[in-house]
Amino acid sequence: MWKVKANLYWSRAGSHLFHATIKNTYFCSIISTMRQLTFLIFSLVVFTTAIAQSPKREFRAAWIATVANIDWPSRPGLPAEDQKQEFIKRLDGLQALGCNVAIVQLRPACDAFYDSKLEPWSHYLTGTQGEPPTPFYDPLVFMIEETHKRNMEFHAWFNPFRALMDSKKNPNPKNHVTRTHPDWIIAYGGKSYLDPGSEKAREYVTEVITDVVKRYDIDAVHLDDYFYPYKVAGKTFGDAKSFAKTGKGMDINDWRRDNVNQFIQALGSSIKKTKPYVKFGISPFGVWRNSTKDPDGSKTCAGTNCYDDLYSDVLLWMQKGWIDYLLPQLYWEHKHHAAAFDVLMPWWYGHCYKRHVYYGLGVYRMTESSGGVWAGGKELMWQLRDIRKGCPENSGYAFYSASCFDKIKSAVKDSISEHITQFPAFPPAMPWIDSTAPAAPTLAVKPTGNGTRLDWQVSNPKKEKLRYAVYRFPNNEVVNLQRADRIVSIQQGTDYTEVPGKNPVNYTYVVTALDRLWNESKPSNKVTLGK
Repeated sequence: MWKVKANLYWSRAGSHLFHATIKNTYFCSIISTMRQLTFLIFSLVVFTTAIAQSPKREFRAAWIATVANIDWPSRPGLPAEDQKQEFIKRLDGLQALGCNVAIVQLRPACDAFYDSKLEPWSHYLTGTQGEPPTPFYDPLVFMIEETHKRNMEFHAWFNPFRALMDSKKNPNPKNHVTRTHPDWIIAYGGKSYLDPGSEKAREYVTEVITDVVKRYDIDAVHLDDYFYPYKVAGKTFGDAKSFAKTGKGMDINDWRRDNVNQFIQALGSSIKKTKPYVKFGISPFGVWRNSTKDPDGSKTCAGTNCYDDLYSDVLLWMQKGWIDYLLPQLYWEHKHHAAAFDVLMPWWYGHCYKRHVYYGLGVYRMTESSGGVWAGGKELMWQLRDIRKGCPENSGYAFYSASCFDKIKSAVKDSISEHITQFPAFPPAMPWIDSTAPAAPTLAVKPTGNGTRLDWQVSNPKKEKLRYAVYRFPNNEVVNLQRADRIVSIQQGTDYTEVPGKNPVNYTYVVTALDRLWNESKPSNKVTLGK
C-alpha cells in the first residue's frame, strides 16, 4: 500500500505534465505521449481499486485515554473551556482520519469523568480527586453531544477493577471505594484493585457502569483488558480470603475465570435490560491461548495470554452472546517471533461466533521507534490493508491511541485518509440487537437562491434518532447502495443543497435513513439534478 501511494502521486504528476504539454506545445513525441497515457491509465486503475476495496461498513475508531492524561485533557485541572476545546480538536482529528467511533475512557481508577453520585471526580480531569471541573459542566454530556454531531458513535470506556494507580498513595476522598470498602481492595504490582472474587465488588462495578448507561446517551460500554491484573514475577495476587470463602473446592484458576465470567454475564444483562440498543464490547489482550496449551489456540508462543494469566475466557463470552464485539489488542508487527499480526488477525476472525471482531492497532509503536518496522507508516498501512482484505464483513480497527497522531509524520495520516478512509463508512450493523430498518424517505426538489435543495420526509412513529445518507450517482448509472464512494453526505438534517455549477453533468440522487444501530432503509425515490 505504501508503494501504491508513491505511484499514485507519480501518476498524478504525470497527468498534470500531460495536460501542460498539450496546452503549451504543438508537437509531442509519440514516446512521451505514451508515457503520460500510461500514467493516466495507472492512476485510474489505482483509484478504481481503492473504490472496490473501500467497504461501506467498517468499524473505524481510536481510543482516547484519560489515565495519566495520555490523550485528554493535556494536563489535570485545565479550565472547563480549555478541556472542551481540546476534546473538540481530538474529535476533529479522528474525523479527518475517517473514524466513525470514539472510545473514551471515563473511569481510570474507580473515579469519574462525569457527574457521579457513586464515585468521585477524577484528578486527571480536575487536578484534585473529588473536586468538580471549574466552571462546572458535565464532560460526558458535552463529549457525547460533540461526538454525535459528527455522526460518530460514543463508546464509554471503563476500567472495571483498577482502584489506585499507586497502591502507596491514596488521594481519594472519604466516599471512594478504597476507603468505604477496604476489604474489597488488593494491592499488587504497585497498584490496587477491586477483588474480582468478591461478589459485592462485582455488583458495585456493575452498578457504576449501569448508572452511566441509564443516565447518558452512550452507544456502547467498552471494557479494556484489566480484569485480573497482569502477573508480576514472584508476586501472588492476594485473593486467598475470597477464594477460601467462595472457591468451594474449585481449582483457583477455574475459580478466577468463573468470577470474571459471572461479572461479564451480569453486566451484559444489566446493560441490555436498561437500554437494549447499547452495545457491549471488550478489548482483550491479543492472545487468547497458545496452541501449545490448547489445540484451539493460535500458533503463537506469547508469554502472557487471556485465558491462563488474565483469567478472561473471551471466546466463551462470544459463544454465549454475552458481548457484542471483541477488539483484541494486536500491537505486534507481521512476522513477530512470538505473536505475529498475520497469525493472530485471521485467528480472531475465525473465532467470532457470529459476533463482531475488530482489531486494536498499536500506533504508539510508531512514536516509540527510531528504526525497524515501526519507524515509518509501512507496517500500519499493511495491517489496515490486511484487515480489509482478510476480514471482508463486520470488521474494522481502533488506533491506540489518539494523541499518537500528534507525533507521527503527516504523510502517514495522509496515507490513511487517502488510501484507507477516503470514502465514508457506517459501523457494522448488529442484527442480533435489532435488524428493523427505518422507513425509506420521500425525496423532493426545491430551487433556492443558493442552489437546488433536496428535502425529504420520513415516517418515524417511534421518534428514533435518525441519520441520513445522501447518495449521488452520475446520470444513467445504476443506483447501487454498496458504493461508499457515492455517499456525499451523512447528516442528521433533512435537507441537502447542491451548489450551482459544481457538477459538470447530471446526477441522480437518493437518500436513505439510518437508525442509531445503523440499520439502513431502502432508498428514497430518485431525483435528477444538473446544470
